[in-house]
Amino acid sequence: MSKIHILSEDLRNKIAAGEVVERPASVVKELVENSLDATGTEITIVIEKGGHQLIQVSDNGSGISPDDMNVAAQRYTTSKIETVDDLFNINSLGFRGEALASIASVSDMEMASCANGDGGFAVSILDGEVGELKPAEPVQGTSINVRNLFYNTPARKKFLKSFRVEFRQIVSMVRRYGLAYPEVAFKLVHDDKEIINIQSESLKERIDNLLDPTYSAHLLEVNIVKGDFAISGYVGSLNLLRSRPGEQYIYLNRRFIKHRLLNNAVYGAYQSLLKRGEYPFYVLNLVQPADQVDVNVHPMKIEVRFKDEWRLYHVLKSSVADALGNILDTIPDFSKMASQFPEFGNGPQQGSLSMPAVETPIQQGLERAKTYMNTFSEKKESGEDVSAGNIWQIHDKYIVSQINSGLVIIDQHVAHERVLFEDALTAFEKAPLGAQTLLFPETLEFSADEFSVLLDILPNLNKLGFRMQEFGKNTVMVEAIPSEMVWGNEKTIIREIMDSFLENKKKYSSWQEGLAASYSCHAAVKAGDPLTIQEMQALVNRLFATNHPYYCPHGRPIIVQLSIEELDKRFERL
Repeated sequence: MSKIHILSEDLRNKIAAGEVVERPASVVKELVENSLDATGTEITIVIEKGGHQLIQVSDNGSGISPDDMNVAAQRYTTSKIETVDDLFNINSLGFRGEALASIASVSDMEMASCANGDGGFAVSILDGEVGELKPAEPVQGTSINVRNLFYNTPARKKFLKSFRVEFRQIVSMVRRYGLAYPEVAFKLVHDDKEIINIQSESLKERIDNLLDPTYSAHLLEVNIVKGDFAISGYVGSLNLLRSRPGEQYIYLNRRFIKHRLLNNAVYGAYQSLLKRGEYPFYVLNLVQPADQVDVNVHPMKIEVRFKDEWRLYHVLKSSVADALGNILDTIPDFSKMASQFPEFGNGPQQGSLSMPAVETPIQQGLERAKTYMNTFSEKKESGEDVSAGNIWQIHDKYIVSQINSGLVIIDQHVAHERVLFEDALTAFEKAPLGAQTLLFPETLEFSADEFSVLLDILPNLNKLGFRMQEFGKNTVMVEAIPSEMVWGNEKTIIREIMDSFLENKKKYSSWQEGLAASYSCHAAVKAGDPLTIQEMQALVNRLFATNHPYYCPHGRPIIVQLSIEELDKRFERL
């Protein structure tokens, strides 16, 4: 008896759906691409329960004729290519003829369309089976409803995340296309709540409306044509650096792509402006002849191959470097300075160069931290005597003190991190931390997905000393902030906390620990903050009163101890 058999059409469609339809956001991607290929200028996405229950995408595009509606949802049917040669000259977002069939095989789908004012028609597809064509409202364009995603593949359905997580993925997907097509109006509604409503506008306006209304003030334009390459868009100044990836958008002929080499080209253009763990903002569209790229690499169509990727790499890097030119010109070349002045980099000396101190917004929070530390009077339990008369600060970064057995060197930033981390954990379980009321409450606006994250962690942020409440669409009103934070920098700190929390929460045993670690890192005093003797003494006292004074929440050492015996050995006294 033969062991090899031909799979049924239904099973083949469901297998193919696994490559194309990963989650609700994948459905949104495929349907929005169809709307854009149909030259739609107004696209509306309606979601219920994070896409678990309903995904509806409607457009005012060219529509589908009644003759085509019966075959549109069948596998390998498309209007975008006809011959093998067409695969090497693709100018549309979709072309494989798989999306509608894959979606229809794992959902209850209904498709309605009107083309050229010839009357509207609708058809239902259940389990991949196309129903009878029926009259529908004659509204120009196409509307596709996808209900009960993965209802017939429960093994796939159980891997879906919560409504809120899937919703954030959909917002991210809509943002991708919104940035690629600023001339197209997009509307996103989730559970009867309008999340996005943007009209035709410039790319700079679109960035403000989709990400943050302050971004446009920190954008640097990229616009270059070199041979058969054209690169346009914007990169962000240093004010738009984030501590997690997510705001890096590269498009090839307006198709969102992921390409490590091209990302490295952008990062390389920033040169020494970035430090480890920082990610710049950019929205860049690369235009290249279709016959020089291969987009038929993966069903998701976000991976591409270039005929000459290294040439594109150098063109992209130089174009971004040109845009950053004014910033780069203000950064000193430390390697040249070190060769001309050998003493440079070894600390301030007579006749050496010194860089002026630059006060950052985060550093301004020091005064609040100092006030709090000065009020602290808890005694340490280590048994060591750290005398106020024998304590020094080195390079505004390390605290050095004599103890009975030798001396200790303490990293002031991570020491304060440990103190704040344990305070935060205590606040989650017991009484909230102290807060300072703002004289004038401030409203902070976030993007839709950032706001969703904020709502998740808002109760615990309140326990840390923030006092915030919802105040309109994607907006909160801040009425109070933690005692150790300075006002005027709330949005930056809150964003940094969210970024670090999302990036590092899996490293901790609970998400509360991850949030506490993120808060403590961004609220602690920084390397470069000068401290008085009293402030250093208070910080050391608070450190030794913690449960774990030797390591920060991220695992970095806080204290280096040198015994008298070790010192004697180094000076060859023993």
